[in-house]
Amino acid sequence: MEKVISRLEEWIVAIVMAVMSTIAFVNILSRGIANYSLSFTEEITINLFVLLTFVGTAIGVRQNAHLGFTLVYDLVNDGLKRVITLFVGLMMALLFGVLLYFGIQMVLFQIQMGQKTPSLGWPQWWFSLAMPFGALLCLYRTLQVTVKEFREHGVKGGQSL
Repeated sequence: MEKVISRLEEWIVAIVMAVMSTIAFVNILSRGIANYSLSFTEEITINLFVLLTFVGTAIGVRQNAHLGFTLVYDLVNDGLKRVITLFVGLMMALLFGVLLYFGIQMVLFQIQMGQKTPSLGWPQWWFSLAMPFGALLCLYRTLQVTVKEFREHGVKGGQSL
């Protein structure tokens, strides 16, 4: 299951980047050759960027690639490292949980109101699903990394604390 989710994240990022790059390239050619801007593509690109940001964040959490200030963390013993790990994991889970909750509320509201995108007239919730979907991926990765890191600092000499 872990490999499937990892591959899904990577494929989403690759496809979204390819689509965004293609749209930007076609828009540049359109402006340069035909002197005509494809302005409707902007709303697709902006909304895909939201998806790219959330899925990229989930990949970053999975790979421990997020920025961190570790001066205090590196100086303390394993017991305090576990406390810090748990605290940071809980704060991240809280953030992504809030984003998930409000993302779902936003999508439900857009469905209820029948909100459409300005240029294309597509249902706005199609694009807005990126927020709860991405927050769910980030929440999953946060819990996964927190548990892994917590367990690593609980092991001394092959025995659990």
